Amino acid sequence: MAKLQINGKLVDINVAGSTPLLWVLREQLGLTGTKYSCGIGLCGSCTVHIDGQAVRACIVPVSSLKATQAIVTIEGLSADNSHPVQQAWKELDVPQCGYCQPGMIMTAAALLKDNPNPSDADIDATVTNICRCGTFNRVRRGIHLAAKMNKGADEQGGA
Repeated sequence: MAKLQINGKLVDINVAGSTPLLWVLREQLGLTGTKYSCGIGLCGSCTVHIDGQAVRACIVPVSSLKATQAIVTIEGLSADNSHPVQQAWKELDVPQCGYCQPGMIMTAAALLKDNPNPSDADIDATVTNICRCGTFNRVRRGIHLAAKMNKGADEQGGA
């Protein structure tokens, strides 16, 4: 039995300690926005935030987590899809098939939290998620647009 703080709620989970967080999110809690793809931490489709850091949930065993750690999935990023990254993705029509995009969005959101004005090189170094459709240029444009949206919100006293 484990207690985890997921999307602002404390939940009790009854799984083996070696169970990856990804499977707890998808199978135990029904949070299917976090995607399964490679299962070995390479592709990034399963990216969530743990205490604000982008982490690949497929390689995080439940036993390594504490109830005090804030876990945020794509479903918890914003209640109404108003996060600047989500808005930029929508405005620029970033995804093609969309399967990898929840992980891309979570990675981009963590990047912008730590680096509000990333260069292309910063984005390339941080966003190591794999997109089979090859929308990497649109992802980069989306991150730059989200950074501008964040800056505008900050100047207006928001975000």
